[in-house]
Amino acid sequence: MNGPEIHVEFAPELHVFVSRARRNGAVRAPTDGVSSLGHVIESLGVPLTEVGALAVDGHEVPASHVPAAGESVSVRTVARPQRVPGAPLRFLLDVHLGTLARRLRLLGVDTAYESTDIGDPALAARSAAERRVMLSRDRGLLRRRELWAGAFVYSTRPEEQLRDVLDRFRPELLPWTRCTACNGLLRQAAKEEVADQLEQGTHRTYDVFARCTECGRAYWKGAHHEQLEAIVERALALRSDHH
Repeated sequence: MNGPEIHVEFAPELHVFVSRARRNGAVRAPTDGVSSLGHVIESLGVPLTEVGALAVDGHEVPASHVPAAGESVSVRTVARPQRVPGAPLRFLLDVHLGTLARRLRLLGVDTAYESTDIGDPALAARSAAERRVMLSRDRGLLRRRELWAGAFVYSTRPEEQLRDVLDRFRPELLPWTRCTACNGLLRQAAKEEVADQLEQGTHRTYDVFARCTECGRAYWKGAHHEQLEAIVERALALRSDHH
């Protein structure tokens, strides 16, 4: 590599973004005396949504710092719990995270979700307009400047995804208060209000119902309730572990 360089060392948690050949020790990166440290880090594959403290030769600097030749940079990961200032904590998930979206809604977390691929520009614009934290496994999407805030979803398994989001952001949990289909708020409903949505057996067996104030969908403690209850209990146990 020709020209002036800096040396960048990434926290182990960020190695997933760095090519295998660059994971051991410091990465050598070119510097042009104009580009910011944030730009250099992103050029090495690491979204800034995942970056916490930055230190140059032992002194903390902002991502806007313009590195000079020979500097040694230490890149840490985001501190947990991560605070997102300026808005109530709420999320926006891309098309690939439907199961995670439903589980967050089950826990009462305000979670918008696009079930069709509306494209990165539209997702980023919605994140900004509604001040939602964008959750995605798409690094390109997380690099878009117009995002309100964002976070990379590290696992492909919904249970691990949920645990990581709850650990990172520590949202308030209000289980059984949101519609898992549309994110609307639920309210108690009489059987007569939801009768048109019930099979004969359900109508005969159940007496306690809730209904979404947005889409009208009916809810009751049906066949999958134990499975959902287990998800809620694990999430609440995780929260109590944090306190």
